[in-house]
Amino acid sequence: MLCIGNATRLVEYLTAARKHYVTQIVLGVETDTQDASGTVVAERSAEHLGEADLRALLPRFRGTIEQIPPMVSARHHEGKRLHELARAGITVHREARPVQIDALEMTAFQPGTRAQATLEVTCSTGTYIRTLAADIGEAAGTGGMMQTLRRTWVGTPEGAFTLATAHTLEDLRRLAEEQSLATALVPLEKVVADWIVVRLTEGQMARFRMGQAVLRSDLSFVNTTPEQASPVAVLDRFGAMCGIAKLDAESLHPVKVFPAEPNE
Repeated sequence: MLCIGNATRLVEYLTAARKHYVTQIVLGVETDTQDASGTVVAERSAEHLGEADLRALLPRFRGTIEQIPPMVSARHHEGKRLHELARAGITVHREARPVQIDALEMTAFQPGTRAQATLEVTCSTGTYIRTLAADIGEAAGTGGMMQTLRRTWVGTPEGAFTLATAHTLEDLRRLAEEQSLATALVPLEKVVADWIVVRLTEGQMARFRMGQAVLRSDLSFVNTTPEQASPVAVLDRFGAMCGIAKLDAESLHPVKVFPAEPNE
């Protein structure tokens, strides 16, 4: 995802959204990076491993599980990223962290000394698919690594960010040359379509822009009326997104207020 303008105010929410991946893992081999780019550090035949055997292992990796971040990750340790330490040949202790695997399904399996499986994974942010592959391999007793990885959507499968709506760099270069780059941009209102959405009147919008709360009883919800929710997408009377708020039992409170457009 590439965010520009007011959309940069949404980055923290977009990166925290659920993600869906399609990955091919290989059983019977381990690498120092947990993927195919690394150096092989161990090999064990996976010839005895059948499709049913692997399927039987998957339930233990669904729900809330713990992962140890790989050394090739971007997480920090004492001011340096782990992958920087890894390139220097340094390995440090990493604490296991909880992640959420909402769905984990196997869609293809090829037996052999190095068995291969294709998995579809829906997970929380912070999940390492390469570590998932290695952990599944460890549970299988063969070792494992991630061979390929493709992200197919972020947020929801029907949302604004899917593989079907993605653009290649070549597409973007062509659109820029044609001076039609704006056609590749996703409207903010579509990005937050699965959020709680509220539309403010002109007077409410004036108070919101000044950082003042708006009474819940005066609000007009676009999609549903929640109990309490955060974040809430705030639209002006014309339907343009103008901020992010949090909602409690009594009021809507500004969290981020977008700069007003010149024509407002």
